[in-house]
Amino acid sequence: MAFLQHQWRQPAHINGLLALICFALVAIALVLEWVGGMEPCPLCVFQRIAFIAMGVVLLAGMVVPGRSVAVLTVLACLGGIGLAGRHLWLQSLPADQVPACGPGLDYLLGVFPVTEVITLVLSGSGECAAVDRVLGVSIPAWTLLTYGVIGGLAVAANLRGRRAAGGQ
Repeated sequence: MAFLQHQWRQPAHINGLLALICFALVAIALVLEWVGGMEPCPLCVFQRIAFIAMGVVLLAGMVVPGRSVAVLTVLACLGGIGLAGRHLWLQSLPADQVPACGPGLDYLLGVFPVTEVITLVLSGSGECAAVDRVLGVSIPAWTLLTYGVIGGLAVAANLRGRRAAGGQ
């Protein structure tokens, strides 16, 4: 039993577990979409991309844990926090201040350059103001919380592992 406890303290194992959580969250979002009928708004899709980016970095951290994994995870995490914060802000607007609904993300990607699509999505639209809840909490609030927890754990694991290894 002590061997298992020691092994799960290794940054590579923690990175693997956190990567699995990131990918599981994206899978849950897909289930909510396909089975639960919750159509994602463009900001939701971008938040999924942030989780995927975090997961990919954390997978790489299974091979080479350390400061770079912590930094890259935090960058993806901060992007996700910004997206979730913007999403929550749109959801908090009074009905008369909600922006008009825009075209879907598929249409935008087919018509506009990627940089303009990003600008349009970040400006928000009416469908992003709709509030879908899981266990009584809005989905962007859950993602905001989750970005913070995963990012914090990734930083702690990868920087602690670095100090434990003698500062390599």
